[in-house]
Amino acid sequence: MKRLKLLLILLTGIGVYNGYAQTGMTLQECLKYALANNQKLAYTRMDEDMGRFKTSEVKARALPQINGTGTYTNNIKKPVFPLPGEVLGQPGQTVLLESGLTHNLSAGATLEQKVFDQTVFTGLKAARTTEEYYKMATVQSEESVIYSVSQAYYQALVSREKIRVLDANIEKLTTLTETTKSQLDNGLARKIDLDRIKVNLTNYKTQRIQQENQYRLQLNQLKQSIGMAMDTQVDLPSASFDELKDKSAAGQAFGSLDLNNRIEYRLLDKQVELQELQKKAYIAEYYPTLSLTGNYTYNGLSNKFDFLKTKANGSTANWYGTSSVGVTLKVPIFDGFGRRSRVSQANVKLRQLNKQKEETALSLSTAFENAKLQVQSNLTTIKAQQENVDLANEVYASTQNNYKLGLASLTDLLDSETSLTEAQNNYNEALLQYKLAELDIIKSNGNLKNLLN
Repeated sequence: MKRLKLLLILLTGIGVYNGYAQTGMTLQECLKYALANNQKLAYTRMDEDMGRFKTSEVKARALPQINGTGTYTNNIKKPVFPLPGEVLGQPGQTVLLESGLTHNLSAGATLEQKVFDQTVFTGLKAARTTEEYYKMATVQSEESVIYSVSQAYYQALVSREKIRVLDANIEKLTTLTETTKSQLDNGLARKIDLDRIKVNLTNYKTQRIQQENQYRLQLNQLKQSIGMAMDTQVDLPSASFDELKDKSAAGQAFGSLDLNNRIEYRLLDKQVELQELQKKAYIAEYYPTLSLTGNYTYNGLSNKFDFLKTKANGSTANWYGTSSVGVTLKVPIFDGFGRRSRVSQANVKLRQLNKQKEETALSLSTAFENAKLQVQSNLTTIKAQQENVDLANEVYASTQNNYKLGLASLTDLLDSETSLTEAQNNYNEALLQYKLAELDIIKSNGNLKNLLN
């Protein structure tokens, strides 16, 4: 019966935790899911599509521009031209002659082809560069997603390990409670000892509920980061924490910082390139432009609206066509120094971008050096905490054995158990801090996508 009660207590303690452990996702699976489903990343990819469409728009400026026209005019009151009467045999009088016909219909087409326009040629180069910029921005968003998802994953992993530690402590205190109660029933223990054990057991169960809630919150944050619906049941595989320990024990090859591997720095380079092209576009406004034009119009005139009839059916409409070709040369002469001001603004923007590159380079270098220091420090801390856990295990085992033999007090046993719990949690927290620092190293080296493998 006692064993059945113990089993029920343990099942109650871990039932909630395992109740939603339906799908175990490794870090690599989370990252791949995020790259396919993250909403912010999807938005950035739409910007990449927009870049391609903008390139097509600029290319259109270099292609022939053809437009069709159609007009209808009803001269309700026709214009008149005054003529001296002598022309028409009416000397001394002014004769007013109506001009034109009542109904006028025309249809035509115009064509314009840029022969030389430096702004168009520069715009084409800028459009292609902008398209490359959007592609790089997508890469930056992917790296940002990988970084944030990895952080959330490690934090949830350590929280779940803390739950495991609490479960082990609850199991030990539950067994101790049953043993002490049996001793109390046989007059071999004091009631105050049993009460102290129950108080500690209740405290651990309360901590477990809090830690369980924290773990659920972190899982929800992880699901949000990867773009997974909140009602999806997911958990982390138990092997992941062991792998985390193994990797930390192997240390970290820091490598060296190469700014060209950092997408933030390369994006600034691309912005400088775009600004240089923008400056060239402003300078191109000083150049003359040359265009080839063509026009064809077909006109119909009649005092009656009988354009739909044929001559054979009595139509009075007269039709005739006109066409022309030409060359248009536009030479900019003076614009109130507007172009000069735009070029000067572009120069200032270039200087700003170069200063921003210097600031970013310093920031990235600082982050890399700090990450190395953090990794080295955390490796030392992990080693010390591992030794502390081993020592706390030995102290607890020895104290537990002495307690059974009556050579140690309950206070000693509970104190050693508390020290062991603190040592285990400190070790888990040290592992978390190590992995977060290692993540910064990977980011500094521009190798975040290696986490997908």
